[in-house]
Amino acid sequence: MQMQHDFTLGSFHIRVNWLIATCVLITAFAFGRLGIWQLDRAAEKVQEQRALEVELNASATPLEDIPEGHLHPSNPEMQNRHVLLKGEYLNDRTILLLAEFFEGQIGYGVVTPLRLEGSNQLVLVSRGWTTGILPPDTPPYLRPITGPVEVTAQIYIPATDARIISSQIDASVWPLRMRSLEIDVISDILDEPLFPFETRLTADQPGTLVRHWPAVNADIDQNLSYAVQWFSFGLLIAFVAVLASSNLWALMKGTSDRP
Repeated sequence: MQMQHDFTLGSFHIRVNWLIATCVLITAFAFGRLGIWQLDRAAEKVQEQRALEVELNASATPLEDIPEGHLHPSNPEMQNRHVLLKGEYLNDRTILLLAEFFEGQIGYGVVTPLRLEGSNQLVLVSRGWTTGILPPDTPPYLRPITGPVEVTAQIYIPATDARIISSQIDASVWPLRMRSLEIDVISDILDEPLFPFETRLTADQPGTLVRHWPAVNADIDQNLSYAVQWFSFGLLIAFVAVLASSNLWALMKGTSDRP
């Protein structure tokens, strides 16, 4: 069997060694399969995350049912836990978080206390984002919700090293304007204890504005990075093999020497 064969297409010439070509194809195919496997893993993570979100949302427990001993920032069960809130918003005690952005636009993060029906406790509910680009003397659009509501939310606990920017607050003017959500400061201003963590409304709940905070997504960045890496290796091997056995480099340089 002839191990080599020359092919010509116009000014392009290539000499194929079938044994080497087979090895190159097998290697490139293996790298391609590794890339596809990483994409499959990413897809599985996304599906698992969606299923978990649906399950958690469906099984959201009343906030009052969380034992007080579990309310600690280091408790891993607290972060992103879905909870059910029944009560009424205190619209006249809304807090605006300054200089928050959505799609390149500056605005406010809107946090409204909600008084729980069962325990009478106040919970700070992050309702989302509203634009700050308004005509002079125009108040932010806050879309107040009156009357009893039943909403689901996720508990949010900031990182231990999260930067808290202190604010000069005029407690006589509502809505309050703050640079960071300081729960202890708000508790002092309202003169009553608050649930110790921020809660963030899930989608399509009464009072939800633009949910501008990062979604809780499956961590697929590493899988996508590896997939790109494996696909790149496969293409690189194929390209180098073609470059070494043809006059492609010469054509790229503007000459037409045969390999």
